[in-house]
Amino acid sequence: MEQQEPTIWTNMCMIYDDDRIVVLDKVNDSYTGITFPGGHVRKGEPFADAVIREVEEETGLCIKAPELCGIYNWVREDGIRYVVLLYKAEYFYGELCSSEEGAVFWIDKKEFLKQKLAHGMDKVFTILEGEPSECFFSLEDGMEYLK
Repeated sequence: MEQQEPTIWTNMCMIYDDDRIVVLDKVNDSYTGITFPGGHVRKGEPFADAVIREVEEETGLCIKAPELCGIYNWVREDGIRYVVLLYKAEYFYGELCSSEEGAVFWIDKKEFLKQKLAHGMDKVFTILEGEPSECFFSLEDGMEYLK
């Protein structure tokens, strides 16, 4: 039995200021809707550095001390595991500005689940709010398992 599987590492970060959060209305590929900024981890790049870089590229904000809060992952149809490391950050500076990924803006945290969310973002939000720490999506049975 194979012990290892090819893996793609990515990240996502919920930036917050009291009850407001930064969201990204992603529009430029097959994953569209309201999400949090983030992206791929480059080869040899530390995970925390990757989320700091991705947030700055997509929002113009530079975050400090991102907190790792959980994992959202699944095995794609091609057998590659896709792992999203989920972070929160309350320390940031800079000016919020949109990018080619989509428009970024502040919303009230209570309004998040009422938005037109990208797939799985309801589970990501649940993890970032404190429970549980992992969500695994099974393509075989279409179920999402929160652990």
